Amino acid sequence: MAKITIDVPDEVAEELKELKELIEKIDTLEIKELLQQVNETTIDGVTAKVAIAVKRRWLRRYDIDAKAVLVDGERYAQVGRYEATYFAKEGPIEVMRSLYRRCGERNAKTVDTISLQLGVVDQWLPCAAKAAGFLLQQGTGREAEATAHALGVFPYSRSSFDRVAHKVGELHEVVRDDVEDELIERLTMPRAARAISVSIDRVAVPMEEPRKRSAGRPKKGEAKRPIERVWHMAYVGTVTIHDRKGEALHTIRYGRMPGHEPDRLAEGMRSDVERLLAKRRSLRIALVTDGAREMVDVLDRHFDPQELGVDVHRVVDFWHVIEKLGAAAKVMFGEDGAKPVIARWKMLLLNSATAAQRVTRELERSGMRDVAIGDQRPVHDAITFMINQGPRMNYPAARAVGLPIGSGNVEATCKSLFRQRLVRSGSRWKETTGQHIVDLRALALSNRFDAAIDMTLARGVRDVRAA
Repeated sequence: MAKITIDVPDEVAEELKELKELIEKIDTLEIKELLQQVNETTIDGVTAKVAIAVKRRWLRRYDIDAKAVLVDGERYAQVGRYEATYFAKEGPIEVMRSLYRRCGERNAKTVDTISLQLGVVDQWLPCAAKAAGFLLQQGTGREAEATAHALGVFPYSRSSFDRVAHKVGELHEVVRDDVEDELIERLTMPRAARAISVSIDRVAVPMEEPRKRSAGRPKKGEAKRPIERVWHMAYVGTVTIHDRKGEALHTIRYGRMPGHEPDRLAEGMRSDVERLLAKRRSLRIALVTDGAREMVDVLDRHFDPQELGVDVHRVVDFWHVIEKLGAAAKVMFGEDGAKPVIARWKMLLLNSATAAQRVTRELERSGMRDVAIGDQRPVHDAITFMINQGPRMNYPAARAVGLPIGSGNVEATCKSLFRQRLVRSGSRWKETTGQHIVDLRALALSNRFDAAIDMTLARGVRDVRAA
């Protein structure tokens, strides 16, 4: 066994001594005694104490005890020294530190040099705050607390996770555009990349709104601020890099809560596409939608071929077309007779540039345009859809150059970004706090959470020195 002799500060000596004793137990105790005295939880507890002791000493290095300090060149005067608690993944850490106030502002908020130099978020150390944001984008504060307990870290309440994660989301929202610009600049274009697809869609989200009080005197026990759960449409976007076969290599996901204009979402997507094109001008662009007029118009406004300097292929999702035609075929040929017809139409659409017109003629000649099934007229709906979207159904041309013909990426994002997290039984959201979760979750689903939050928190770091 190696023998190491080191001098350690008194403040960590006790914890290191406890760690040394633990190692000696592991090496010397009989198996039965070892089972009784040492387990994984015991080891984690001792190593956590050591980590807290080391981090306490680390935090003290950033404390400045002076009459005045300069924060980014501005003078702050000391108002006192007080003990404070910082929160790390191993647990709370008590540290004595000085508080300062900007000179010339009598009631200005006090600051401490530790938080300013490290980018501390509401007394949570940066790594802990980032982890809280990640846990909350996955589930509720209660679930975050349960996950942390199962992992043996973050011994904090669900309300703490909620508060700090939303603070991280709030900080990110302020610098979101700058961070996204930097992320796209850092992105390494895959060697196999040949095309980019851009899609946008909508998804219903339960929102909290004030409910009008009934006339007259409020009933006993009635809520002071009555609310109701109302569904509104949120917007989802994706920018996907594809290989020559149209297979997805990487997808960047975006989301905006109800109340945000889809044009702002499209502007951000357009900016990312321009930067990707700057990396490789040979990339082809495909705008893929489900045919909804609002979504088509938004993409057309922001992805003009002349402004981008490349050809832009406009495609309506192939499977939405088949869904429309399938309903019409069942009216025309019955449940069983429709199957071979749908299969034939599929092959026609995939292999013929004139398929949309040919299928439309078949629908019109059926004479069943006005046949109603409940309150629907499937054949009429299919004819209207084929006429309106026909120019976007040149699937053979898209396939020939490796462009996707389906909007599966954006539809999957509607589910993973919004439905799995925000659309839960009894859930309701406000625009601002909901956007915090959407931003954090979009980063996680796009595999750029760590880099984005590191950039976000780094923007809170200040240059501090004794005056």
